[in-house]
Amino acid sequence: MKHPSDSPSYDAIIIGGGPAGASAAAVLAEHGHRVLVLERERFPRYHIGESLIPFTFQPLERIGMIPRMKGSHFVKKFSVRFVQRDGASAQPFYFFTRYDRDTIAQSWQVLRSEFDQQMLDNARAKGAVVREQMTVTRLLRDGETVVGVEARDAAGGLHEFRAPITIDCTGKEAFAANRSGWREKDPYLNKIAVWTYYEGSKRGEGIDEGETTVAFVPEKGWFWHIPLHGDRVSVGVVAEAKYLTRDGVKDPRAIFEREIGQNLWIKDRLSTGRQTGEFWVTSEYSRHSRHCAAPGLVLAGDALAFLDPVFSSGVMLALKSGVLVAEAIHEGLVAGDLGPARFAGYGAAIRTGVENMRKLVYAFYQPGFSFKQVIERHPEAAGDITDCLSGDVNKDFSRLWAQFREFVPLPDDLPFGEPLVPEPAAR
Repeated sequence: MKHPSDSPSYDAIIIGGGPAGASAAAVLAEHGHRVLVLERERFPRYHIGESLIPFTFQPLERIGMIPRMKGSHFVKKFSVRFVQRDGASAQPFYFFTRYDRDTIAQSWQVLRSEFDQQMLDNARAKGAVVREQMTVTRLLRDGETVVGVEARDAAGGLHEFRAPITIDCTGKEAFAANRSGWREKDPYLNKIAVWTYYEGSKRGEGIDEGETTVAFVPEKGWFWHIPLHGDRVSVGVVAEAKYLTRDGVKDPRAIFEREIGQNLWIKDRLSTGRQTGEFWVTSEYSRHSRHCAAPGLVLAGDALAFLDPVFSSGVMLALKSGVLVAEAIHEGLVAGDLGPARFAGYGAAIRTGVENMRKLVYAFYQPGFSFKQVIERHPEAAGDITDCLSGDVNKDFSRLWAQFREFVPLPDDLPFGEPLVPEPAAR
């Protein structure tokens, strides 16, 4: 059954209620705009991506989430640690060596079902209309311009909603980029991950209890170890498919349990715990959209770009893009101009951050490379590395990348992220 538009028109429609969508909705609603969020699932729902890096603080502060985070039971995170296969650990990168300990330098390890629910509730509290279990089926267009969406409710009914701007925050699904042929794989980064959860396993103490640990396995693979509240730990292994499926092993549990033995630190940490829940698998970690916007449409969060998760940049970039795009839309609504060219600065800012983090990730995967060797030759690089690891990704890192290139090649920036501005019609 198809319903006509059963609501007043909106100033903005947001597809997806994850971190990017919820943060954009909160900002726009706070500015007094009529915002509709259409979310395919019913929250709370499971999602991976549990480690927040320090520079999530600013967007969380912008949307009023910091008091709620400080009052939560989420585990506090102050550092990231790298561990060799034999269990030898490097000195942790403590964020408070660069930033204020009570603000930016103190982050959290979150259960995404709870965090995302809080984010969406925050958007609701600011005035956004949120409709869950609404699956967007197509973009509505007037010529080349997106003017709204069609969505299917849980009962199968179709609805149309209209607005002068639609924000695609559909995450890995990348609704608009896929349907427009904009989605591109990263030419250098293509890993798969297998992960699960443990209860009762070992974790650090005191200030190190909440640290993220990156523990190496052969061929530049690695485990993440993320302590969560409730004595739960998220543990996953990331590597090339040919490595994880060697000798014909394809069962996720078998892959995971075999890799535990490839790192003595991980083996020790998990020796006292018990695995709980299922094993999860995902692939194609790194992807990019050729364009950030088109007439009536703009992309944010993972729908715009997503990088390999080794440095946990996903939620930070999603939050940052949600806030930035919402501010750009607010300015456009006030000015009466939401043309795609208005989002050029937004797209450039997000791509700069993505490319800086991408260089860090690419260097990490190069055989024989380590941050330690760079710091030993260039002690001043330690601060820049910590800044990038922390998510301060829009500063000038040209000196750091020159130092990295003494050890490994780094990729050129990808030519993505500009808005798609149609050619003027010939008269």
